[in-house]
Amino acid sequence: MSKTATRDDRTLDRESGPAASPLVPPPKLRRRPALIVAALVAICLGALLAAWAWTATTNTQEVLVARDTIERGAVIQADDLARVRVSADPALQPVPASQFDQVVGQRAAYDVAAGAMLTPESFSQAVVPDADNSIVGVALTPAQAPGLDLATGDRVRVVVTPPEGAEMPEGVPQFSEATVAGVRTSSETGQLIVDLLVPHADAAVLAARAATGNVALVLDSRER
Repeated sequence: MSKTATRDDRTLDRESGPAASPLVPPPKLRRRPALIVAALVAICLGALLAAWAWTATTNTQEVLVARDTIERGAVIQADDLARVRVSADPALQPVPASQFDQVVGQRAAYDVAAGAMLTPESFSQAVVPDADNSIVGVALTPAQAPGLDLATGDRVRVVVTPPEGAEMPEGVPQFSEATVAGVRTSSETGQLIVDLLVPHADAAVLAARAATGNVALVLDSRER
């Protein structure tokens, strides 16, 4: 009888053993607010960068630039120009690349540096100087030039002044009327070099006066 009881006890133990073992609850997932915030920030930054890239590419335009330096008065050749895509300020009024054929064959209105964008004022069909006019360069010290910056198209007078120690001759001072065609500063002397457009008949007289150094430049009204 004792052997039977033992077998029964073992049977009960095996059957009741698994049921008596405790159940392990599933692990709880921890929420990490910092990671969620970082993910949202990354998504927003990605959207902003995509919007910026789209805006940058859609606001660009293809314009004409000088491949090499184009000197004033030179005929613009096809090899002188290059097409580049830039995000240009509309206030600059660059020449669009679609006008390539219209620009080729024109003359440079002033020196265009290599890499500079062309504007409608960069070129013209007119030749400077034309057959009836000449260009005379006048070197001026700060005391001989106006205080205002000179610009192409300004109307000026080159007035003859007396040499140092001499008296001003009686009567109306002699002068030559001219139009400013260009302005630059000499890297050697530091003087202001003003290229003046004058009638062909007056060029020799103005050149002789300028050579003495006894001249002063007068800026006349800019009203048109």
